[in-house]
Amino acid sequence: MTPMPDPGAGQPSRLAALTSPKSLITFLITVILVVGEARYGALGGFEKLALTLGTCVLVEAGLGYFLLGRVPPLQSAYISGVSLSLLLRPTGGLAWPFVVGAALAIGSKYVLRYRGRHLWNPSNLGIALLLLLAPNRVAILSHELGNDLVVNAVIWGLGLLIAARARVLHVSATYALAFVTLAAGRAWLLGAPLLAELAPITGPMYQLLVFFMLTDPRTTVRSRRGRILTVLVVALVEAGIRLGNDLEVAALAPLAPAPPILALFVVGPIALYVDLLLAARASAAAPSREVAPAPRAEPAADAPAASRGGAS
Repeated sequence: MTPMPDPGAGQPSRLAALTSPKSLITFLITVILVVGEARYGALGGFEKLALTLGTCVLVEAGLGYFLLGRVPPLQSAYISGVSLSLLLRPTGGLAWPFVVGAALAIGSKYVLRYRGRHLWNPSNLGIALLLLLAPNRVAILSHELGNDLVVNAVIWGLGLLIAARARVLHVSATYALAFVTLAAGRAWLLGAPLLAELAPITGPMYQLLVFFMLTDPRTTVRSRRGRILTVLVVALVEAGIRLGNDLEVAALAPLAPAPPILALFVVGPIALYVDLLLAARASAAAPSREVAPAPRAEPAADAPAASRGGAS
């Protein structure tokens, strides 16, 4: 009797699917959203979330269908929608920044591309462009989630565990250590309280940056060393923006609302472009891997005639 095939054979278990890095990342940003709204009212109403998330999903599904012939996975749209809803703070209750930011974020994935990769993290680009192009209309969430030790411990603990599961802990940890080191240096240089310089990293802007924007696999460079170098440069540029504003450098004033977001906006695509360019040049310069066929061995002179007619 032939055994009945196991319908689950070869299929990933439900538990494995639920604990995959993709599922855990979605879970983490949902935790940040729920905790932020339940404890601090960070959204100020779910209408903003529905508007932003709806725009992200519609743009992603529409562009994917018309340009790729299929509706792509919507996890990226969900993460972008939640990020924009949490961080954007338009003045006067304006709604259009959520729609425009969502359209810019998702649309950039299909337009601003090089060698098959989009160069900017979608959420990062949407937020950065709104802050730069409409500074009098759009602000960003800063301290509204507070510095509650327990809440931050839960979010950072979950975030680091999930980063380790997704094998990007080196990115998140490098940035966090670089931020703390540079903040201590800035506090010493300016004579400012150390805790005041360290406090921003407990806010939602940094949580979303460290666990989502910096670790986005589609917009990071190939090598582990390259990713570490990139986040170090992002941290240095951010520290420069903060220091410049502390010293009242007028040219850096437009970058003051969100130094880490805008530092990644500048550094991230340059690093990825250079990485893709170097990869293309290395591929073009690589010698052909075609190997000439080995010469057939001639049978020994005293070999039987039958062996000379054998298969090669």
